[in-house]
Amino acid sequence: MTRQEKPLVVAIQGEQGAFSHKAALDFFGPDLQLLPQPTFDALFAAVTDGAADRAIVPIENSLAGSVHENYDRLWASTLHVVGEVQARIRLCLIGRPGASLNTVRRVASHAVALAQCRTFFSRHPEMEAVAAYDTAGSVMDLLRGDGPVTQAAIASRLAAELYGGKVLVDGIEDHPENYTRFLVLAREPRPRSGSTKTSLVFTLENAPGVLYRALGFFAQRGLDLTKIESRPLPGRPWEYLFYADLLGDADEVEEALDELRTFAPVLRVLGAYPGRS
Repeated sequence: MTRQEKPLVVAIQGEQGAFSHKAALDFFGPDLQLLPQPTFDALFAAVTDGAADRAIVPIENSLAGSVHENYDRLWASTLHVVGEVQARIRLCLIGRPGASLNTVRRVASHAVALAQCRTFFSRHPEMEAVAAYDTAGSVMDLLRGDGPVTQAAIASRLAAELYGGKVLVDGIEDHPENYTRFLVLAREPRPRSGSTKTSLVFTLENAPGVLYRALGFFAQRGLDLTKIESRPLPGRPWEYLFYADLLGDADEVEEALDELRTFAPVLRVLGAYPGRS
């Protein structure tokens, strides 16, 4: 980055030290300006309104599954997917200085992080799990003032280092193969050249074999359907939006989409970008 260039402003949900912060560093490197937002709605608005250049949004976790509300926000927004990053999620039990594993009775973290630690809580029934708005935010709140050593939080080691917490136990997630996939969002789409992954959303008529026919357009061209997710279509009970991720040549994808458009009432490409399976 030259002196004349301004750092990219990247919005995340949560505080510094959140896993979205780590994902932003993994994707963009250290030369960025972080813009923490309290909610996902505020995060989407920050990019839409121009306060941020990009957003990092968690979309699915390998243990807890999809972040459904963010699929809904993608549909409702005008932002484009321009990249993705898969971050290893290693969760730590973090206490105040002087705390120990035996003193902890109340543990705060984001609900998704708590859901990734069910085995840990089953082994420690004396601990109460309390949902908070953010992993790193729960550590920040924990270290404010003179709280009791019976309180703790679950977050990243980065959060513990940033806020002065004590890592009581490292790696408490249910399985070591714990990853979260984050999408990178921008106001403008990325050029399709060089893209290997395409994210799209479409609707189908409720008729026999329609989904089979739609997926056939992808299979005929050897496109790898790496993800498909259905979400309720607002205002139309028992009708659904289908979100799909395709790996393959951009021209082949476009040919398949041209055929799908012939009978899909709604089809929207959310983004084309370099992707991983």
